[in-house]
Amino acid sequence: MTAIGVVETNSIPLGVFAGDAMVKAAAVELVAAQTACAGKYIVLISGDVAAVRAAVAAGVEGAETALVDSLVIPNVDERVVLAMSGAPTVETAQAVGVIETFSLASTISAADTAVKTAEVELIEVRLGRGMGGKSFLVFTGEVAAVEAASKAIGLSEGSRGLIGSSVVIPSPHMDMVKALL
Repeated sequence: MTAIGVVETNSIPLGVFAGDAMVKAAAVELVAAQTACAGKYIVLISGDVAAVRAAVAAGVEGAETALVDSLVIPNVDERVVLAMSGAPTVETAQAVGVIETFSLASTISAADTAVKTAEVELIEVRLGRGMGGKSFLVFTGEVAAVEAASKAIGLSEGSRGLIGSSVVIPSPHMDMVKALL
């Protein structure tokens, strides 16, 4: 399994500089480098754990005082990457969890925590576009699983006080679930 790394800045020029430093520092693949709302810039890379750690360290150094958040997730669950690229089709939902965060990196960490903690399916990991710099994730499963994943996210080291609000909705109306896709 591969690792992912993220560096998030509140400066577009320093974000681009940090991203360049990241891909020069180690043999990693640039997955995304893009602007996000509120003038943020995010760089997402993948590769083996040691290379990703080295690249993120270089990006953190390059970001200087513009660093908002960073992370390395060794052995990231494939469902996290899939949920960032597009929402799956959901036919039924016993419960839905919605978690809002204040950084893009913490949303990715929260998604990985959710799927590794409980039997939940990620519906979407939305990274800060059109939301004033916030991000959110949506997941579904049995009520107890969604509650367990939500609790684990709140207690995880990756949340570091960056969780805004969250809700677990038992038996959600499918019109609302479809609106989240």
